[in-house]
Amino acid sequence: MKPINQMKVVFPSRSANEAFARSAAAAFVAQLDPTVDELADLRTAVSEAVTNCIVHAYADCIGDITLSVLLYEGGRVVIKIRDKGCGIADIPQAMEPLFTTGGEERSGLGFSVMESFTDRLKVASHPGRGTCVTMEKRLACKAGNSGEEGAPPAFSREERAKQP
Repeated sequence: MKPINQMKVVFPSRSANEAFARSAAAAFVAQLDPTVDELADLRTAVSEAVTNCIVHAYADCIGDITLSVLLYEGGRVVIKIRDKGCGIADIPQAMEPLFTTGGEERSGLGFSVMESFTDRLKVASHPGRGTCVTMEKRLACKAGNSGEEGAPPAFSREERAKQP
């Protein structure tokens, strides 16, 4: 299925750009007229993914982060955060709650937060080549937005927890 609209932006992995990334994603998704809660969920998920790039992928240097947002019929939003940093050797371990390679000041909850605020989360990584985090969320369709008439509503947090 082809997106109805999309955007891509590349920015350096400076901590000041985390706020820019979440604001840019939210501003772009706003054209679908999401609820305040849906927008807050996406902003939080983007913030966590970008912070992971800054803290882990480029721990000792500045590198490029690519943010892509794709909008589909029916209120489906796909957000990709890609880096060309150090990569993740063991993705299942990295996704375990409380696991971190960032030292005592890091909580190890980034992937858990991303999972809880989106409908689907996929992490692809190659050590030494980088990581791509893909998050998907279906927004509740409102009259007048770009979603399909009669599309299924957004998943509740409880429904998301039951999904494979």
